[in-house]
Amino acid sequence: MTTIIKLDEILSISKEIDAISAMEEGFIKYSNGQTVVPPVAELLFENPPGDVHIKYGYIKKDDFYCIKIASGFYDNTKLGIASSQGMMLLFSQKTGQPTAILLDDGYLTDIRTAAAGALAAKYFAPKNISAIGIIGTGGQAKLQLEYLQKNTPCKTVWVWGRSAEKAQKYKDDLGTNFEVHIAKNPAEVAKNCNLIVTTTPSEKALLFAKDIKPGTHITAVGSDTLDKQELDSEILKKADLVISDSIPQSKSRGEIFQATKAKAIVDEKVVELGTAIQDSSLQRTTENQISVVDLTGVAVQDIMITQSVYKAYIQNKN
Repeated sequence: MTTIIKLDEILSISKEIDAISAMEEGFIKYSNGQTVVPPVAELLFENPPGDVHIKYGYIKKDDFYCIKIASGFYDNTKLGIASSQGMMLLFSQKTGQPTAILLDDGYLTDIRTAAAGALAAKYFAPKNISAIGIIGTGGQAKLQLEYLQKNTPCKTVWVWGRSAEKAQKYKDDLGTNFEVHIAKNPAEVAKNCNLIVTTTPSEKALLFAKDIKPGTHITAVGSDTLDKQELDSEILKKADLVISDSIPQSKSRGEIFQATKAKAIVDEKVVELGTAIQDSSLQRTTENQISVVDLTGVAVQDIMITQSVYKAYIQNKN
């Protein structure tokens, strides 16, 4: 019988699992050739604007394979609906029978993305964080900050969003646990922070190389289609370290795709995340280096988070 796990159960279970460690294990297996991950399938919509990503794959010699359907419809907030929607489907790798349906409304995609952001900061951010910069004010902007606290407990935050009202709500929602400053523009975030996370669906660069201080780490998570871009390509040219969650995916989407298309960088400059995690010489070696980790989202993340939740759910039931 197929197990159906509903959102309220997923929300509870997600607090029990170590999503960051799961992402680390998944990225290592991916870069070591232990996974089968086909190219992303996607549907793009114009009216209203939105995109649907279908990511799928499996870890070799494992029990399951996974299909993830996740969407972002960016006018949903006007309707009082979260922009992220979707579900995870888990199947037996031995028989093809459906094992579980996780009705997560896109939540697990958000969690695995935030956990990957925290993993990127763990290996590439400078040791001494003066302030955390967040570009964007949506759900992912909040989750990135939450997950960063697990390894990077900096409480000084600079946030920028297109809407001053949403930026103020972001600040209010964080309460007194953080010292939050609302920036007038992305450049002001860069001026005050040496760890920046970009979380928007922008199709025009928001951060520029002249604004980035020496020693800054940037994790870019918003640019996950052909047209999206949050970082000016000169930032990647200026960076000492350029890391991709998936080199094959970076050839068709994300900040690295935009930078190579603009001839700002060459392929040889890019190192895959799972490879860099295993080799300290590929990580930050001085506090003055600039690093960029481009997270376009890889199916192995969905496999790891889905299995983690399913196994925790079964363990709790037993």
